[in-house]
Amino acid sequence: MAYTPPTPDDHDLVEAATRAIEARYKVGHHQIAAALRGGDGTVSLGVHLEASVGRASICAEAVALGGAVTAGLSDFETIVAVRHPAPTEAGGTIRVVPPCGLCRELLLDYAPDLHALLPAADGQVVRVRLTDLLPEKYVGTKWRTLSAHRDAGRRARDDVAL
Repeated sequence: MAYTPPTPDDHDLVEAATRAIEARYKVGHHQIAAALRGGDGTVSLGVHLEASVGRASICAEAVALGGAVTAGLSDFETIVAVRHPAPTEAGGTIRVVPPCGLCRELLLDYAPDLHALLPAADGQVVRVRLTDLLPEKYVGTKWRTLSAHRDAGRRARDDVAL
């Protein structure tokens, strides 16, 4: 897996996600925030939505993606998620966390060339292609290959305008 150092824009993305969770953190409701940057530099934010029925909970990355798609954004470049520590975690700080497996699948459906920011062992942040985290993505019966899926996504973006 090829890790690269984060860009200055990536550091800004981490800061945007951090500010979002600092503003919206609520015990039992919002512990994760995500920031998704489009190719034009536009950033879409989202917070994780906890539900009393766990299956109904929605990850911050999905919320950020939904907001971006609703706003007409496409051609996504980079995503990051950050986690706010629980009140019982002594000395905890907000940290970058990797996307879960479900989010990796979802994000690759909409952004097959997406990069993610991840925590490194030394506490720093690294940049990686999301396909490196999910090399054998499930493409189901709609798409025979990931490349066909990418082509279908590009055609859909070209054909649809709100």
